[in-house]
This record gives sequence, structure tokens and C-alpha cells, in this order.
Amino acid sequence: MTATPLPPAGLTVRPATRDDAPAVRDLLNRVDLLEIGRAETDLHEVEADLAHPGVDLRRDSWLLADGEHLVGYGLVRDRSGGERIDLDQYVLPDYQAGALHLFALMERRAVERAAANGAARAVLHLLLNTRPTLDTGAIRPRGWDRVRRYHVMARRVDTRTDPVPAPPPGVTLRDCRREEDRRIAHRLQEESFASHFDHRPRTFEQWWQDIDGARLDWSLTWIAALDGVGDVAVLRTRDDRAAHGWADRIGVLPAARGRGLGGHLLRHFFAHYATLGRTRVALGVDTANPTGALALYERHGMTVDFAVDTWELVLPL
Repeated sequence: MTATPLPPAGLTVRPATRDDAPAVRDLLNRVDLLEIGRAETDLHEVEADLAHPGVDLRRDSWLLADGEHLVGYGLVRDRSGGERIDLDQYVLPDYQAGALHLFALMERRAVERAAANGAARAVLHLLLNTRPTLDTGAIRPRGWDRVRRYHVMARRVDTRTDPVPAPPPGVTLRDCRREEDRRIAHRLQEESFASHFDHRPRTFEQWWQDIDGARLDWSLTWIAALDGVGDVAVLRTRDDRAAHGWADRIGVLPAARGRGLGGHLLRHFFAHYATLGRTRVALGVDTANPTGALALYERHGMTVDFAVDTWELVLPL
């Protein structure tokens, strides 16, 4: 094995610990301010990443520092158990050489994790704002390329303009405070998104860990049932973000599409969060989603807040 590359002069690199969560949160918010004009990262999000049982912080995380100042952060996550490995990387704009050093470390570790899964190659994915602090021209020579674009869509909500909607005929909603309904929500999500880009099948236990299920308010996840058919759609949301109420997933089974279920769940999301006192809600959408999700959100008054690209690198083992 080749020697671990050294960081650029004046910079240091070490693994993260759970105690570093506040410092990482502060760095990510500095990057948020530069990329989208406001801080959007909450502490619990970073804590969940650093506590994930699938992450070995000693080998899968890196903190890049200039003296006492944290200037970069990297994390490698294996959510597929196969060739797909996810990377997170954040860096302040004056530290591009440090960013490339983190890329070298993360790519190397991603190959190790894919190899440990018995894969024949490593397929690395990284999400970057379309106006990132990272110089993307510097990673293209490494083989990275953009493969998909996502929009974060947002909308103002108000109890006066967003009343609780009447359900379509034969449709009922229930929340997921019961354990059995959480498992149904997982099944509906897996089946609804099975053919979508970047979907990776997950067991209930993997899904629970990835979404930080122990911290979620499950009264804010709803299942839609259709008379004579059964459970056909799911909407998972969370109210633990300071910036807005967030919809993680709206999934409708293929056989139940075209009945207005997606629109009803979306309007329910708006109305419920308005009653909670929220004034703004948001969600993410794949702009190439074949189900027409982007058009659905636009018809319901949601507009683009900012955009994110998926970057991919394929490495042989």
C-alpha cells in the first residue's frame, strides 16, 4: 500500500470525534453562508452523521485545520454494502489545496470500503452546491463529473391560505406513531422509489439508522390508504430544522399514481406545518424524476431555492 499523502504546508488533518460536532456544524454553516446566503445546518444533523454505526470515525472522517481553525471536513459513508460509496466534503474557498488533499484521502478510503464489500469497482458520489466553495475544475482531472441535478424547492405557508385539504374519495391518512406503521412507511418508500436514480435498497434497520429514526417525530409521517386497495403512499417530514419544515420523501406506489395522492399529501404537508406555526417549508427533488414530481411541486406554488449536483467518480479495484 502506498504511503498516506501529507497535507499541504501549514495545514493539519486528523479524524473527527463526536465532540467535534459543534465545530463541524459551524464550518458547514460558514459554507452555507457562502453558497446560499444563510446558515442551514443544524447540530443534530452533524451529530447523527458522526454517530452513525456504519461510520468508523478513525478511518472514515477527516478534519482539515489551519492552526486552531477548522477549514475543511470530509466523511465517507457506505450505505449500499456494494460498490456505491457516498462522500461528503466541505471546505472554505481559500483552501483548495487542502480540499484536494481530502479528496485523495477520501477516494482511497472509498476504494477500501468497496473492496471490503466484494465489489469489482468503487462508484463514488458527492453532492455539491451548483455554486460551491470547492473549485470543481480541480476535481475534473481526477475523473469526477456531474451526473444529476437536484432542486431544493421552498414555499411560504399560512393557515389562512393553506387550509387542511379534504382527501380524494376513498383516501384516508394516518400517522406513523405505531411501530408497525413505521415498517409500512419503509416498505412504501422502498417500493415507490425502487426505479429512481441513486436508489439503494435498504433494510428497515439500515433505513432507520440513515434517517436518524430514533429522533424523528413520527406523528409527522403519514401513510395514505385507498379503499379496496390498502396502503399506497407515504409522506415523511421533519420539524427539527431551524430554517423550515422539511419533507424528506413523498412516495406513491406506481399502481396508485394519477389519482391525486401526491398533490393531496403535499397540501396536507403545507397545512399541517402552517398549524404548527411554520411560515416556510421545503423539500428536495430530482429534476429528471420520471414521475413528474418537479412539475407537481411547481403547480403547488413551490419555487427553486437553490440547486445541488451529484458528482460521480468510478474507480477500478
